[in-house]
Amino acid sequence: MAASSSSSAPTTPTKSSVNASNKDKIALKLMRVSGQTHTFYFTPAHSASDVAKHVFDSWPENWTEDTVNTHAVLRLIYQGRFLHGNATLGALKIPVGKTTVMHLVSRETLPEPHSQDQQSQEKSGERRCRLCCAIL
Repeated sequence: MAASSSSSAPTTPTKSSVNASNKDKIALKLMRVSGQTHTFYFTPAHSASDVAKHVFDSWPENWTEDTVNTHAVLRLIYQGRFLHGNATLGALKIPVGKTTVMHLVSRETLPEPHSQDQQSQEKSGERRCRLCCAIL
């Protein structure tokens, strides 16, 4: 199991130090599309791109399906939303000392975020025609 130290570069602790040194870490249980999971440890300062790079560099041996060639295609999904690379775990208010599940997928690009106007229309069920014409 890999873990991050207090610096920005994740490290691998010895088995005896895992419980003691990870009390102040965020345990991310990453789930692949295949259903395989693995838990990694990070600090709140780590970003989604830091997580993707560390997972790529420490790829679990049992994750043999759907391997990737670069960390740049690894995407995290948290609470149904893709995380952009600069989003830190602390900014997402992920609790320290507890395990949080995220999905890990391979995807070249992220979907564009909706504008506030689109989101409010979708929630209220409004469908406005943007290219409407009136026939008199």
